[in-house]
Amino acid sequence: MEYVLLGLLAIIAIILVSAGIKVVPQSETRVIERLGRFHSVLSPGINIIWPFIDKPKMIYTRRVDTIGGRSIVRFTSTSAIDLREQVYDFPSQQVITKDNVTTEINALLYFQIVDPQKAVYEIDNLPNAIEKLTQTSLRNVIGELELDETLTSRDTINSKLQTILDEATNKWGVKVNRVELQDITPPESVRVAMEKQMQAERTRRAEILKAEGEKQSLILRSEGEKESKINQAEAVKQSEILRAEGESKAKILMAQGEAEAIRRITEAINSTKTDPASYLLAVKYIETLNQMVSGKDNKTIYIPYEASNLLSSIGSIKEIFNK
Repeated sequence: MEYVLLGLLAIIAIILVSAGIKVVPQSETRVIERLGRFHSVLSPGINIIWPFIDKPKMIYTRRVDTIGGRSIVRFTSTSAIDLREQVYDFPSQQVITKDNVTTEINALLYFQIVDPQKAVYEIDNLPNAIEKLTQTSLRNVIGELELDETLTSRDTINSKLQTILDEATNKWGVKVNRVELQDITPPESVRVAMEKQMQAERTRRAEILKAEGEKQSLILRSEGEKESKINQAEAVKQSEILRAEGESKAKILMAQGEAEAIRRITEAINSTKTDPASYLLAVKYIETLNQMVSGKDNKTIYIPYEASNLLSSIGSIKEIFNK
């Protein structure tokens, strides 16, 4: 009998000890109530409580199960409070934009419990409260924006939602780190209209680029023609200059030759006491007459008006040749 009692006492002691020792994993905690009132928050590791007097507070947790391709959200009770950052993937919901376009939007919420006592006592069902608050805040923010702004301002929407949710959940002991919009799905008719608009915009840009290319091509072609004409004109100018220089040099050389010829003629007829000018004039008369009578079938003979001067000049030439 004594052994039976000792065995019962040992079993009771083991049960009490096991009930009084609570091992809390890292990044988790428990809220302990003593006789129905808040007593303490257990830290990670081994903790000792009074059996049957101290009890951990039960809280709700959110769990998403996929059944038949559909996501079902369930709320279960547990005493463990996860202190790590958590993410809630909310299902798509219908929201109405400022321009009365119904759009489907689903969001991701990243949050962390920073005060377990507030998370337990300030709100009844924390996961459900966070989900409903996120949905209503999302509707309010999207309702202030038009569809185009909603599609192009995700960062702005995320920032506004994060600020609103963080302020609202602060009294619950929750810190909202960020909010991300996953998908924004307009109605089918709006998507078709947007695709047509995008196609028209692409076509317009292509036409603009084509026109710009043709314009640039014309500009380059005109510049090339202008440069070619300038080079051609410069070449013509240089050619004219070279030809003029050649003609000028030729005339100079001819004049120098004539001057040399006159000088030599003058030296040659000085001894005959004949006027060099009369000699040269006679030569010019003879050359001119030769040109005048050199035409084909020309039966007309031209005699200078001052024939006496011509004959006297010819006589002078005859005297020069005789000497």
